[in-house]
Amino acid sequence: MTHPYARELGDFLRARRSRLRPRDVGLEPGGRRKVTGLRREELALLAGLSTDYYQRMEQGRKVRPSDDVLDALAGALGLDDEEHRYLFTLARAARRPVPARADRAPERVPDSTRRLLRVMDTPAVVLGRHLDLLAWNPMAEALLGSPDAHPPHRLNMLLLLFDDTLTGERSCPDWERQALDYIGMMRAAVATDPTHPRATAVVGELSMRSAEFRRLWARHDVRASVSGTKTFRVPGVGDIVLDWDTYQLPGGPGPFMLVHTAEPGSVDADRLQLLASLHANRSALADERLRQEDSVRRR
Repeated sequence: MTHPYARELGDFLRARRSRLRPRDVGLEPGGRRKVTGLRREELALLAGLSTDYYQRMEQGRKVRPSDDVLDALAGALGLDDEEHRYLFTLARAARRPVPARADRAPERVPDSTRRLLRVMDTPAVVLGRHLDLLAWNPMAEALLGSPDAHPPHRLNMLLLLFDDTLTGERSCPDWERQALDYIGMMRAAVATDPTHPRATAVVGELSMRSAEFRRLWARHDVRASVSGTKTFRVPGVGDIVLDWDTYQLPGGPGPFMLVHTAEPGSVDADRLQLLASLHANRSALADERLRQEDSVRRR
């Protein structure tokens, strides 16, 4: 049986090799090539490895590369710091026996975190390791739409991003960059437990029904800690440009908070405030309608 971490390691190496061109590493392309990226033997030569040894690594076969070999591969592939750490995470995990039983306890959001969400005046959500939406505040609902129409197992940022049912008419002009951020975060989670059933279910479903997901997943990008800027196009409000950051909840790996903020005094902050007012008015009208319907039923 192939070690799951060795398989992930092989996939990662293959994806990174396919991105490199001979000229990127000072090699002449030569004649007709069957592959767009570097050949295995070319990368092995650059890293000072035998082609057979490197090929076994890509195939996920039982090899135990030393840290020196990993450093040589990282240099040959031109990995950045985050990719370098990811390479070591996979390789070191592949050296160990597969654990008989991984810790897969349900992820929970502390009551104190839920209280914090309620008092925040900016969009914030709590996501699980595999990007399941565990908790959110009213401002997040105003920005992203109400999750109430979806069963809990569908409340996953990747599933929703590629389905676009939660956001309705709202759209994100930099959609692909956002998708790559979430996919990179899922890759980082997979690196800690490649056979986790939730990761298998989400990635498996999207791989079957979305060619776009398959293309982006095959890039094998990884994001361990992320922040950035997103533009949200909200009907009746306009474009809102927000910075976003992630914060790990106390207690180690697991759920984390994702928070969107606007520059104080900016047009985006004004539009975010307008969105909050519109959402509060809609919520008040909906509550009043429910009270009236309840009153009619009680008569």
